[in-house]
Amino acid sequence: MRRAKARPASPAALHAASQPLPTLVSLSPAGAREDRSVVCKKRYSPLALWHLLSLDAPTVASIWTLFIARCSHVELPWTSPAAMFLAVWMIYATDRLFDARLLDLGLPANLLSVGLLEMRDRHYFHHRHRTGFLVVILLASLALTPLLCSLDPGSLYRYAVLATLLAAWMLMIHVRPLPASARDRPRLRPLPKELAVGIFFPAAIFIPTLARTVPAPQAAHLLGHAAIWLRPSLLPSAILLACICTLNCLYLHCWEHPSAEDSISAGKPDFEICRRSLPSATRLLPHWSTQWGLHYLQPFAWTTLALSTLIAVGCRRFGYPGMQATELPALACALSAAALITLDRLRRKLSPIHLRGAADLVLLTPLLLLSLMR
Repeated sequence: MRRAKARPASPAALHAASQPLPTLVSLSPAGAREDRSVVCKKRYSPLALWHLLSLDAPTVASIWTLFIARCSHVELPWTSPAAMFLAVWMIYATDRLFDARLLDLGLPANLLSVGLLEMRDRHYFHHRHRTGFLVVILLASLALTPLLCSLDPGSLYRYAVLATLLAAWMLMIHVRPLPASARDRPRLRPLPKELAVGIFFPAAIFIPTLARTVPAPQAAHLLGHAAIWLRPSLLPSAILLACICTLNCLYLHCWEHPSAEDSISAGKPDFEICRRSLPSATRLLPHWSTQWGLHYLQPFAWTTLALSTLIAVGCRRFGYPGMQATELPALACALSAAALITLDRLRRKLSPIHLRGAADLVLLTPLLLLSLMR
């Protein structure tokens, strides 16, 4: 009797008690394989497949790359968005395969159950089809090589610097010691993925346009060597896009971790509710910057929407034709922020996998504004 009382609740029970957590959880590796087989028998909608195949982020990156260039009256060769698509797809597919590697480590049941609470449908899908993903990643790397060689030297140099920083960032995220037991003291993540997306994703999108524009003499004198990376005309759009990308990641984290959402609604940024409600699932707590962003998620979302709208209206009302490089991206960011806020209100009416796909789908607002370009 005493031993039965000391046994922690199974991850499946935690999953049922915290709907709509989009996680399939089993107590044992055999149970995990059984759950994954059930997942793989499902028939997915086009939106779900777009997400499960890791095509969502590459599509967003390619569309925004073309959009920013068009707003700045820069003609990009087809190789630039094609290289962007392949590179981003490889990064996201590899990241999800790394996240799903826990299923192959042969961990004890208690540690495996803790790790499975962080798994989503995309992780099980990538693990189930990992051989196919690895083959396609290899083929994509072979196709990416000539595309990179065709880029201009300015873009290639900036991408090399960005790729080095991103590789170091992701290495610090994924290479971490596993807890000795499920009762270890909770630890903070060393670096946040949300901040990485907010920094590296917009930077990669703006590099092709940045490399094909020349800074004004005043800007070059004021910024010095930093003028290689900064353009005053592109800076507002880059900041707004960084806010949208960070907002997208924070909403996804909130939707996939209902306990974090409860903590936000209760006004407890230190995640005490998470520690009490899911003691076995908090071995690796969100980074402090993620906790801060989640605590102020709604003010951050409404501030981003208001700021984007004001900049777009201000450029239209008081700007001049050259302000299109700021006006249309600001309008696209405003539409995306409004759509994310709407999705947050409708999140309980959508399945987790469709909610995850829709969160990236609403970032394709540049497609709505192509007709407004001159």
